[in-house]
This record gives sequence, C-alpha cells and structure tokens, in this order.
Amino acid sequence: MRLSRRGFATTAASMVATVSVAPLFGQKRDFNPGAAPVRYPDPDIVMLDSRFAKYLIGNTPIQRLHTGCLWAEGPAWSSVGRYLMWSDIPNDRHMRFAEEDGHVSVMRQPVGNTNGNTFDYQGRLISCEHGNRRVTRHEHDGSVTVLADKFEGKRFNAPNDVVVHPRTNDIWFTDPGYGSMGNYEGNKGPLEIKEAVYRIDARTQKVTKLTDQADKPNGLCFSNDYTRLYVADTGKPKNILVFDISGDSKVGEGREFHSMKMKLADKVVAGLADGIRCDIDGNLWASAGWVGDGYDGVHIFAPDGTRIGQIRLPEICSNVCFGGAKRNLLFMTGSQSLYSVYVETRGAHIS
Repeated sequence: MRLSRRGFATTAASMVATVSVAPLFGQKRDFNPGAAPVRYPDPDIVMLDSRFAKYLIGNTPIQRLHTGCLWAEGPAWSSVGRYLMWSDIPNDRHMRFAEEDGHVSVMRQPVGNTNGNTFDYQGRLISCEHGNRRVTRHEHDGSVTVLADKFEGKRFNAPNDVVVHPRTNDIWFTDPGYGSMGNYEGNKGPLEIKEAVYRIDARTQKVTKLTDQADKPNGLCFSNDYTRLYVADTGKPKNILVFDISGDSKVGEGREFHSMKMKLADKVVAGLADGIRCDIDGNLWASAGWVGDGYDGVHIFAPDGTRIGQIRLPEICSNVCFGGAKRNLLFMTGSQSLYSVYVETRGAHIS
C-alpha cells in the first residue's frame, strides 16, 4: 500500500497511543546537543483519549531549545519580531529565542524578577514583576510604564501571570504572592492583601478585583471565544477553575474545570498546573509538574474537562504558549530549559 506524505504523517500520528503506553518517560531520554534523534512518532507525546488524535503530528519531535536557566517562566511570542521571550526569574532577566536561527540571548536585565509576560494588541510587552510587586508595560521607545502596583492603597503580593482582552484591551492578572515569600524569585515581605485575580481598565487604568475564590491563583487564560476565564490554583485544591465572563469585564462564581489528580502506575498522584493556554478548538493546554516522570510536562484537556493527552518532559513544566508563523508551535518552559513541539492546532490568542 502506498501512502502520500500527509497520509504517512496521519497514520503515524494514529499510532502514538499504542507506542506511548510504553515505559514512563522515554527511558532516560537524552535532550542534549548531539544526542541521537528520537524515533517517530515521539514516544513522549501521549494520547489518552481519541479526541487528541487530530492534534498529533506523527513526524515531529519534542525539542530542547535552550537550557541553563534557574527557573524559566512566562513565555510570550512576538509575532512582529518573530521571537519567543521568557523570564529566568532568579537570574532577574528576560531571555529571547530568535526563530530565524535558534539563537538565544539575554534580552533585558534586570527586570524586577519578572514572572508572567504577554504582548498586547499594539505589540507592547506586559510583564508581572515579582520583585517590584507590580504590572508594567514596555513601551516602543524603551521606557517602562507602571500599570498597577496597588489595590485600595495596599501593595500587590507579587503579580504572577497576565493576559489581554482583545475587545477591550483590558489587562487581567493574578496575584498569588510567590515572589514575596523569599528572596530567590523576588524580595521577601508580607502578603498585604488576599490572593486574587484583577483587571486593569484600559481606558481609566482603574484596578478591579474580579475574584478571590482561588487559594493561590496562578496561571490564567481566556477560552477560545472569550466567554470563560480559566485559572490554575496552585494552592491546596491543586486544580483548574473556570469562570463564566459577562460583559467582557466581570466573572461569575468559579467551578472546578479539572483536578490535577491523575492515576499513574496504579497510584493516584496530584501535581500542579501553572501556565495555561487555549487552542482554537477550546482545548486547554496546561503546564504540569511536581510529581516526576510520567506526569511532569503538559496536560491537554478537552473543553468538557477531560484529560485527552500529555507531552512528557524531563523537568517540571512551568508555562506554555503558542507561537511560530502559524501559531502551531507549542513552547514550554521547564524548570531550567525551553522546549518546543509542533501540534496540529493553533493558539487561540496572540501570546
């Protein structure tokens, strides 16, 4: 039987589920330069539900693009610059991966122990600064504008992750306070307000608390149609919450979208979801970690909350974003490294 090139890739993708039930995490896979190539289909891209099959590419590998960070976070894709930037929080720097040649360099230092980043619809970088307890915008002329550093007269704990709404240009962010709990990722100091999710009005700059329902609201993202807000809770619940959005500016009562508990090798384990992003079909791609091999990496959830797939990494995965010319390249920040893999879908948002 003769197969076209596309037919081969599709057939190979359908085989991933069979191949991937093999040993947990690719038998001590080597991601270092000069390592032997991985055999297709990549054994660490795992199908847990048949709905994941359409997003698999049978002849593409997980690649480590860079290593040497202390805690990599906050990836954001610049469509104009054609680069991926991210934070190395303890080293207090922004890093940059150039698409054209794979070159990695320090983009900016110091940066206030920045965690989460995104680009707004004018191409400006929005950052959550742990060390300075504020949300800032990097202007086209190189200056930095402070968008928010207080709520009702009290300092934020340490803003963490951030997204921009396309219809209003309002900026939504989380404030769990991790950067104030020690001097490694920020500056140690007391948490002054309840951990919460906030919105900065683009016209008035007024800051509104949206919800403080989550114990430790961490990663956040909009659904593909902007009718829901997802929030990863890295506190005691260890789950992902979903909130219905009304009027592009308010959220209702949250409900559990999915627990991060998972059966692994006949044992139920519970790690954490951190950074999250939606694709154009409404699936949620969530970084995951703090369990070990077979769990750490990326977990993919269908719109109904079912876990349908995994991308297993040799490190805790802290965050994800879609990028590349077609927004079909998933970038993943691990503990110390930056990874990527092509998928057969596209990110729903610009960064």
